[in-house]
Amino acid sequence: MPRATAVINLDIPGPTISRHLYGHFAEHLGRCIYGGFWVGEDSSVPNEGGIRLDVVEALRALDIPNLRWPGGCFADEYHWRDGIGPREDRPRMVNTHWGNVEEDNSFGTHEFMALCELLGTEPYISGNVGSGTVREMSEWVEYLTRDGDSPMVRLRKANGRDEPWRVKYWGIGNETWGCGGNMRAEYSADLARQYATYCRDHGDNKLYRIASGASDADYEWTQTLMQQISCFGCDATPKNFFQGISVHHYTLAGPWEAKGSALDFDRDDYYRTMVAAQRTDEILTGHARVMDVYDPGRTVGLVLDEWGTWWDVEPGTNPGFLFQQNTLRDALVASLHFDIFHKHAARLHMANIAQTVNVLQAMILTDPDTEALVLTPTYHVFEMNKGHQDATSLAVHLRGENTERSVDGTELATVSASASVKDGSFLVSVTNLDADEAAELVIDLRGGTIGEPQARLLTAGRLQDHNTPQAQAAVAPREFDGLKVADGGLALTVPPHSFVTIQAPVL
Repeated sequence: MPRATAVINLDIPGPTISRHLYGHFAEHLGRCIYGGFWVGEDSSVPNEGGIRLDVVEALRALDIPNLRWPGGCFADEYHWRDGIGPREDRPRMVNTHWGNVEEDNSFGTHEFMALCELLGTEPYISGNVGSGTVREMSEWVEYLTRDGDSPMVRLRKANGRDEPWRVKYWGIGNETWGCGGNMRAEYSADLARQYATYCRDHGDNKLYRIASGASDADYEWTQTLMQQISCFGCDATPKNFFQGISVHHYTLAGPWEAKGSALDFDRDDYYRTMVAAQRTDEILTGHARVMDVYDPGRTVGLVLDEWGTWWDVEPGTNPGFLFQQNTLRDALVASLHFDIFHKHAARLHMANIAQTVNVLQAMILTDPDTEALVLTPTYHVFEMNKGHQDATSLAVHLRGENTERSVDGTELATVSASASVKDGSFLVSVTNLDADEAAELVIDLRGGTIGEPQARLLTAGRLQDHNTPQAQAAVAPREFDGLKVADGGLALTVPPHSFVTIQAPVL
C-alpha cells in the first residue's frame, strides 16, 4: 500500500490564496447562457428577470468570486451596444465560433450585471480586440463605471441604470494568437498597450487590465508581453499598462483531434489525463519564471482564465455546443489543479474553470427538456475547497513510498495535498489519484495544535461514475470516518480515486 507523510508547519505562513483562483467562466456557447443562466422572463422555470434562480442558488453556495463573460472566442465578435436597450430592438448576429447559431442578444450587459449581483460575485468582462475598436472598449468601460455626466452615462441612464457599477477586471482580448485575431505576439502586445491606455479608471473604480496571453507553454509570448510593461536594464520608471497576463491550458487525455469520451474511458486514459493535469504545475512555473525576470516584485498577476478538461461532445449533441458529461475523473482533475494553484499563490492571481453551466467541465448541468438541475462531481470539489479562498497558504512537504506511477515515461505523483489557515480554522485537502489502491497518510503538524477535526470524502465505486437527473448523488461528498488523531497530527487511509478535506480549529 502507498504510504506518505505530509509535514505542515502551522506557524510558517505562506502567500495568501486569492479567492479569485476559484473563478468561473460563462460564454455565449451552447447552453451556458441560454438554457443555463438565462431562461427568459416568461419561462416556467423560477427566475428573476429571466435569470434562472436554482442555478444562482447552487452557485452562491460555492462563494464564487468572479464570473468571466462574454467569452472566450465569442468576446472578439461581440459588440456590446447590440446587447443594451429594449430586447425587442436589439440586432441579431451569428455566433460563428460556436455552432453557427443565431444570437438574439437578449442577454447583454445589464442582464450580466444583474446576474453578478444575484450571485454576489465580481464581473470579469472580456473586451473585443479581434474585431472591435479601441473606442468601443473604452466606451464600454465608461458606460459601466463612470458617474456624473457623459455620453455613455446618459446612455446607461436611458437604459434604466442610474448608478454606475463597479467592474474591476477587464480582459484585453482573448486568445489573440488564435480565434481572437491570429496575431503575432509583438502585434498583440502593442494592441494590449493601446487598448489598456484607453480603458480608463473612472472615479474610484480602479481597473485590473488583463492582457491576452499565451497558450500552454508558449513562454516567448509571455516574455513579449512582459517586455512591454517594464524597462528592463534601463533607468526609466517601468509603466504597467496592464496588471495581469492570461494563459490558457486545458487537460486532455489525447490529441485535440481525438480527445476521447467523457464517459467511455479506461484506466490508461485516466492516468494519461492525470499526467496532463499535473503538467499545469510545469506550465505555471514556466510562465512565472519569465515574469519574475521582468517583475521580481510580482506586481503583475498571472491569470489562468481558461482551464479544465475537454472531451469529445456527447453523442447526439451539437458539436459546436461542447456539452460533455462530468465524472469522478473530472473532479480529481479539479482537486489536483487546486493544489497546484495554491502552490503558485504568490504569482497566480486568478483562475477560471471552463465553463460554469452545460459546457466543458461544468459545475452544473441543466436538462433541456425538464426543469432538472444536476450538480456535477466537479461542483463538489469547489464546495469542499471553498475554505481556502483568501486563506493563508501553508506549505505541505510530502514524502512517500510507492506514491509515484510511471505513465508513458512520465512520473505521476499519486498523492497530492495543500493546506491553509483562515480565521482560526485549518483546512487540508488531500487527493489520492491511484485508481486501485488506498494510501496511508500521516499529517505531521508542527508549530501549533488543532482541535477536533471534521473530514469529508468525495469518491465513487467507478472512475466513470457521474450524476444525472435520475441519480443526482451518485458522486457526492459524505462524512469521512477514517481519520485518527495521532501524536502531533493526523492519520488516515485515503481510499483509491478519492478527494478528502479535513477542517479543524487552530488552538
